[in-house]
Amino acid sequence: MQQNYKADLLTEVSIYYSKTMKGYLNLIASAWAFSLMSVCVKHLSGRLPVAEIVLVRALISLLITRLMIKRAQISPWGKNKKLLIIRGLLGSTALFCVFEAITTLPLASATVLQYTYPMFTAVAASLFLKEGFGLRIGIAVIVGWLGILMVVQPEWISTDSVQLPALSVVIALTGAFLTAMAYICVRKLSRQEHPLVIVHYFPLISVPIALPFLFSSGVIPVGVEWVWLIGIGIFTQLGQIWITEGLTLIPAAQASSINYVQVLFASTWGIILFAEKLNDWTIIGSFFILVATILSLSSQNKIDNNNVRYL
Repeated sequence: MQQNYKADLLTEVSIYYSKTMKGYLNLIASAWAFSLMSVCVKHLSGRLPVAEIVLVRALISLLITRLMIKRAQISPWGKNKKLLIIRGLLGSTALFCVFEAITTLPLASATVLQYTYPMFTAVAASLFLKEGFGLRIGIAVIVGWLGILMVVQPEWISTDSVQLPALSVVIALTGAFLTAMAYICVRKLSRQEHPLVIVHYFPLISVPIALPFLFSSGVIPVGVEWVWLIGIGIFTQLGQIWITEGLTLIPAAQASSINYVQVLFASTWGIILFAEKLNDWTIIGSFFILVATILSLSSQNKIDNNNVRYL
């Protein structure tokens, strides 16, 4: 009897670790995809209006998602339509802010400002989803925030720092807050909705929001700009699928802490592709962000800590 109990417990813990690792891998892959999306946006150099980039991204994502939904033979409309629409509105508005920040700020700076959202996510998840705010997750968020401060380098950290445009910083932080709220919606929806349905509502809402702007400020893309636009659509779609899958497997606060790794990706692309220089503060800050990610990856659910002791 005792042996059967231990065998069942071992199987349960093994399944948990398998799901958790899959969640980690999905989130890291998502961060990689979103960093490449940022590269594509940056390459457009601000010639195309943000609304047009959002629209093209949404149309590509909508087409791919509908094909995947049809192949999976599921309904695209979901059950909790109200929350799905709210998720789409939050995500679409956040996307406008993120693209605007990427266009007007250095790539690394725009990314690290966007990645203040784990703090918002962790607090909101505790308030609205009643998810535990474990010690390691708390430390990971704090360490990651310190790393972000070092990368952004406000004036009190470095007298040689380049001051970022205030409006662009506010837009980036607004995008971070809205991203956090969208992630909370995804986490809640993941309990009853198929991941593809959640992804589907994002571009579905983005299209009617972005379309009116096209008539007043649209610019016809030329040459290689089409490549960057398609890249934005493809990488965003991959990022959305992977992050939605990840959020179905691990808690929102833990997931958002893991996503700090995108800052490292963005810094790397900034150096390689845009000749953005990294000083000592940026390097130290990136190390802090890496530590935050490792802390998050090593965190344990309370149930596992209790169960493993009896194996």
